[in-house]
Amino acid sequence: MTAAAEASALEARVGHYYQADSTYQVGREKVREYARAVQDYHPVHWDDAAAAELGYSGLVAPLTFTSTPAMACNRRMFESVVVGYDTYVQTEEVFEQHRPIVVGDELHIDVELTSVRRMAGRDLITVTNTFTDTAGERVHTLHTTVVGVTAEDVDPAIKTAVQRAMMHDVNIVGTDEAAATYQKTVRPDGEVRIATGGVTRTPGTPSFDDVRVGDELPVHHTRLSRGDLVNYAGVAGDANPIHWDEDIAKLAGLPDVIAHGMLTMGLGAGFASAWSGDPGAVTRYAVRLSAPAIVSATDGADIEFSGRIKSLDPETRTGVVLVGAKSGDKKIFGLATLNVRFR
Repeated sequence: MTAAAEASALEARVGHYYQADSTYQVGREKVREYARAVQDYHPVHWDDAAAAELGYSGLVAPLTFTSTPAMACNRRMFESVVVGYDTYVQTEEVFEQHRPIVVGDELHIDVELTSVRRMAGRDLITVTNTFTDTAGERVHTLHTTVVGVTAEDVDPAIKTAVQRAMMHDVNIVGTDEAAATYQKTVRPDGEVRIATGGVTRTPGTPSFDDVRVGDELPVHHTRLSRGDLVNYAGVAGDANPIHWDEDIAKLAGLPDVIAHGMLTMGLGAGFASAWSGDPGAVTRYAVRLSAPAIVSATDGADIEFSGRIKSLDPETRTGVVLVGAKSGDKKIFGLATLNVRFR
């Protein structure tokens, strides 16, 4: 079957849906562990009193925290529904924060194949995760878009190398077994209730009257080492060896080990919240990746974050902030925007 035919067959599976077998409990140390992995030291992720001062019932999960439980839940999707590819490359992520997630939340996580489209000879696949609390309100929506990579684009030697390097129960280069017993399941009918906590709580951000279009965020530099990558891989459950094994990274066509795209997004979110003063004031964070950050064993990597207020809406007292990220002479983010509520 040609790549185009495979994409067409996969399009028929758009709408495939399932819910994770069990709920996800948001724990205090999981929040702190993730915040440390993305170098986000905003007090609301660490200190109960600081979180309470901003009106939260507990420690607040960093904006990109949902990527960790989502990765575990998405495994079934990429093993038995989105088939025909040898591996995947992350290209875009959209986080919709309907209300901040806090310690003590118990979340139901849904997984849905929401889009398959072909562009420039490549298949772009979008999987959407929705996080619903025990009150039945959707608190977070996460859209992940990846490029499906087929066998002709992969060095055959990488399969053997990856199998030898990977954790015992993980296989990221696909399987030759076809999903012959595939049966499509779709989202059941029912009301979707979106949480409003993200737009009703008074944010701890600057006053809308004190910000202007064109205002620039202070430039911030973040250093990444190989140790940071290994730690993030363990915390987030991203076992891809291109983030810690030079030989495999080069077999994959990369110049060296690269930082996780989701790690750089987490760093970017923390950069913005340090400026705004309130991570929970973000209602949407969208990042399109353009190039990876190369992390050498000797020098690590320096990522420079910058930002600028792109637009302001006086009716809702909100704004859109452009976030830039570059390492060396390469832009890490092709386009990244944050929608923020101001006081």
